[in-house]
Amino acid sequence: MAQYRLLLPKMGESVAEATITKWLKQPGDFVKADESVLEIATDKVDSEVPSPVSGKIIKHLFSEDSVAQVGDMIALIETNEPDAKNKNAVDETAPFTLKESVIDNTPSAINEEALPAISFLQKDAEKAFSVEFKATSKFYSPLVRSIAMEEGLTQQQLDQITGSGAEGRVTKQDILDYLQAASNGNSKVEDSETGSANSYSSPVSKLVVNSASLSGNDEIIEMDRMRRIIADHMVMSTRVAPHVTSFVEADVTNLVKWRERVKNSFEKREGEKITYTPVFIEAIAKALKDMPMVNVSVSGNQIIKKRDINIGMATSLPSGNLIVPVIKNADQLNLVGLAKAVNDLAGRARVNKLQPDDVKDGTFTLTNIGMFGNIMGTPIINQPQVAIMAVGVIKKKPAVMETEFGDVIAIRHMMYISMSYDHRVVDGGLGGSFIRKVADYLEAWDGDREI
Repeated sequence: MAQYRLLLPKMGESVAEATITKWLKQPGDFVKADESVLEIATDKVDSEVPSPVSGKIIKHLFSEDSVAQVGDMIALIETNEPDAKNKNAVDETAPFTLKESVIDNTPSAINEEALPAISFLQKDAEKAFSVEFKATSKFYSPLVRSIAMEEGLTQQQLDQITGSGAEGRVTKQDILDYLQAASNGNSKVEDSETGSANSYSSPVSKLVVNSASLSGNDEIIEMDRMRRIIADHMVMSTRVAPHVTSFVEADVTNLVKWRERVKNSFEKREGEKITYTPVFIEAIAKALKDMPMVNVSVSGNQIIKKRDINIGMATSLPSGNLIVPVIKNADQLNLVGLAKAVNDLAGRARVNKLQPDDVKDGTFTLTNIGMFGNIMGTPIINQPQVAIMAVGVIKKKPAVMETEFGDVIAIRHMMYISMSYDHRVVDGGLGGSFIRKVADYLEAWDGDREI
């Protein structure tokens, strides 16, 4: 029998590590090819890792809540499959030792000659673990400890960092954000050992401290990992960008009648529904091509004009959290392509099947608050973008219409559209013109359009 090394797969260009949140298969369990073995969490999405082969789980090499790097061996699988004799298969004639400390993500626990799939430079490993940290109940990955050592952080400073990982664990990005904030002079955490002050503390931790008022009947609920990330991201956005919100009301009667006409035939032909969301995205993409200075981001005193039009769509999850999958190059897709992309991303988001690349590189975001019966809202910008649009519920309302015979009052399908934008780079003229342009595209919808 061959022993197959299950490695932590690459999960996108920007993802280097993941937290093992749950083992779905235990040692001794049989796993089928393509069946999920464990659940992992990155700083972008949660996902599952399937087994490429069928066989029996021999050993977990990382415990739950520990952090593994891309390419790390995370489990051993005993298999009879002949195609398992690949670069991941263990040579059973070679010496092979695994110490229990590998569960704690300790590099020195691996026989490097027997396990070439995992490469550790001994001098780097020794350097990473040479710092003497005082006893603490918090767990830090080798990567985080290595960065802390290299930057000369004390144990107290390390303990002050509010983590965004599972169970509040400090991730690589958390410690880098801490160091960046400290270098900018934004922190106020006193180090009792050195007498110096560092200026970083999590936006969420500040809010919790300042708003805590408990009575005997109150229930305390810990934020899960995703909620902490959302909270920090939203607070950061309001601090970074001066928000302005503009509103318009759009008459979408032609659009509503068109959808009623085509929805059944579209579902019968394509096997999926046509919603309003791809129509909104198409209108936004057209407006971004007309006004490209809304499709930008800010870096210091520089404006970065984006060539690609990648539109994120805020998606509610069954857990109550929110994620924003991104439709890449939305301006290059026709309405059928947009509909399929919307349905695919929304469907995978709700069953936790998104990949890290599915939620990166967005240049503009749409949130459909009308799905919850809301008429309008003032959304927070999804940094590093400079604008986010919210579409409200479509309602029948009496409206004044101009006709060749004079003004008349008619029942029309009306919808409010709002857009929050970064006033550092988008002024009222541009922001107001852009949202009006989107409304114009929707109001001018061709009711005879075929799809």
